[in-house]
Amino acid sequence: MALPTALLTPAQMGEVDRRTIAGGIAGSVLMERAGAAVAVEIRRRWTPRPIAVLCGPGNNGGDGFVAARLLAADGWPVRLALLGERAALRGDAADHAARWTGSVEPFGASVLDGADLVLDALFGAGLSRPLDGPAKDLLAEARRRTLPIVAVDVPSGLFGATGEAPGAVAADLTVTFGWLKPGHLLQPGRTLCGETLLADIGLDPHALDTLGIRTWKNDPASWLGVLPVLGGASHKYTRGHALVLGGWPMSGAGRLAARAAARAGAGLVTVAVPSAGLATYAAALESQIVRALDDPGTLDTLLSDRRYTGLLIGPGAGVGSTTRAAVRQLLAAGRATVLDADALTSFADRPADLFAAIRAPTVLTPHAGEFGRLFKVSGDKLARARAAAAESGAVLVLKGSDTVIAAPDGRAIVNANAPPTLATGGTGDVLAGLVLGLLTQGMPAFEAAAAAVWLHGAAAASFGAGLISSDLPDLVPAVLQRLDRKTSP
Repeated sequence: MALPTALLTPAQMGEVDRRTIAGGIAGSVLMERAGAAVAVEIRRRWTPRPIAVLCGPGNNGGDGFVAARLLAADGWPVRLALLGERAALRGDAADHAARWTGSVEPFGASVLDGADLVLDALFGAGLSRPLDGPAKDLLAEARRRTLPIVAVDVPSGLFGATGEAPGAVAADLTVTFGWLKPGHLLQPGRTLCGETLLADIGLDPHALDTLGIRTWKNDPASWLGVLPVLGGASHKYTRGHALVLGGWPMSGAGRLAARAAARAGAGLVTVAVPSAGLATYAAALESQIVRALDDPGTLDTLLSDRRYTGLLIGPGAGVGSTTRAAVRQLLAAGRATVLDADALTSFADRPADLFAAIRAPTVLTPHAGEFGRLFKVSGDKLARARAAAAESGAVLVLKGSDTVIAAPDGRAIVNANAPPTLATGGTGDVLAGLVLGLLTQGMPAFEAAAAAVWLHGAAAASFGAGLISSDLPDLVPAVLQRLDRKTSP
């Protein structure tokens, strides 16, 4: 996948630093560039005003010394406080601290007096313990005074690898360097970072070649090359035929999924429903086929038609043995399948049975509650999603404002474009339908899931306030049209 979308752990970023330095760029130069990037972003957003610069005992603090010097040279009133002793600084941080000609004040609340802005250059993304003591107290005091806070790399206390942030205080702007880290996108890190700005300080991109990057930000660059494209010889069957098992009497979820699958590009969509719901579905789905489904034998007959290339069950299906049996039938058909909602909860007391039945490309789309019913894994969200994908043998879409898409082989993508307006009933059913529509056209499961999640977020963002789930399917075509991609002749 494209290098700009790579998410690096703090350890991987440290290795990139080391390899860049070994390639001939001094660490002091990288620190100068980092501090300068912070100063530039501050100048872009604020006019000169009193600023309190809080420096830590490591390289993050060194970046703060650089930013303080450059801002002071531009006429900004700068007060600087150091956590620890100046004599204890080492390496590049000590060198840049020596270039600071202003005073270094005691580390306490008095440094905030008269300030209109705070620079948090205390601890970077590599911190692996809760923020506590004077650092936590001083940042909390800055927030209590409602002072805008700019963070260097991450808000101090935010773990770069996981997004966990015990003791961290929210920033209004975070300036980081080279590549984002998972913690910039995973909650609560994503919210705590405020606006996140990625600055280029000349780190060597070739240093990533042997790092075994397995995590990326969700971006069209990651999957655009395999997004289905219409050609001159395309017809409805070359675009695939999706089969949705619609629920009854909960009919809305299945209808939303069916419309989304069609908008994502499936050439045909059939919705199979109990006879009692046939009229309701048929009246609402003018462009989709509605078939009666009242017994397992009818489903077997449908699945014997090899033109069905993508299958979905779960939205509105109901929890219980009937849904479990239907899931097994779909999985036994050996075609790309999406399992959502009730299809997952129906296996809450026997998840191993579900996982054992997965053979063909399969995507599971649980929210946090459904995930907890199926999987007993621990750790941060990224680790849990990876473990669940490996255990189930399916691509796992762990939904939320920071949706994680994980493959059984360990690859993972973190989504960051979901607006809060998606927090409304039925949007998950639309997402399941989008995944289905892309799978039906032959898109690989991992990329199809990532693309569907991104399209889902982009469609919602294009609408704004007042969004309801039924708006989403009809917003997808405009998003697809905006994507910059090559089309077949």
